[in-house]
Amino acid sequence: MRQRYFEEYADTLRAEHPRWSDTRIRAAASRYVSPPEIAPHSAGAAVDLTLADADGVELDLGTRMNATPEESAGACYTRAANISARARENRTVLAASLTAAGLVNYPTEWWHWSYGDRYWALATAAPAALYGPGEIGGRPARTAGRAAADRDR
Repeated sequence: MRQRYFEEYADTLRAEHPRWSDTRIRAAASRYVSPPEIAPHSAGAAVDLTLADADGVELDLGTRMNATPEESAGACYTRAANISARARENRTVLAASLTAAGLVNYPTEWWHWSYGDRYWALATAAPAALYGPGEIGGRPARTAGRAAADRDR
C-alpha cells in the first residue's frame, strides 16, 4: 500500500514537473509520503492525528490532514508561517501532548507522529529504531535494535 501511495504521488509530480530528475522527484515525493523502505505506518510505529472538539468536529490546524506541500503552499509543514493564529495554537496543543508522551513529529506533516521508527531514533538520539517494516503473511523484518539484541544474547 505504501509503495503504491509513494509511486502515485511521484507520478503526479513527474507529470507536473517533466524536467525534474528522478532524484528530485524522489526527494519531493518523500516530503509527503515516506519512502517504502522506511514505512513507519506499516511497522506500527507511526500515526496520523488531528484534534476534534467534544462533538467530533475537527479543529483548525491550518490544512486538511494529508494536504500536499503543493496544494497547501507549504502550510502542511509543522512550523509553517502561513497558517492562522488559531491553527498555530491547535498545533501547539497537539505537539505538546504528543511530545510529552514521547512521540516525535515528521516536520513536513503536522499530523504525522511516530514512536520507535527510524525517524524517531534519529530525532531522539536513540541507538536504534524499535520497529521496522514488515510484510503481512511473511516473516517480520528485524530492526537494527532487534538484530543487535539477538546478536548480544
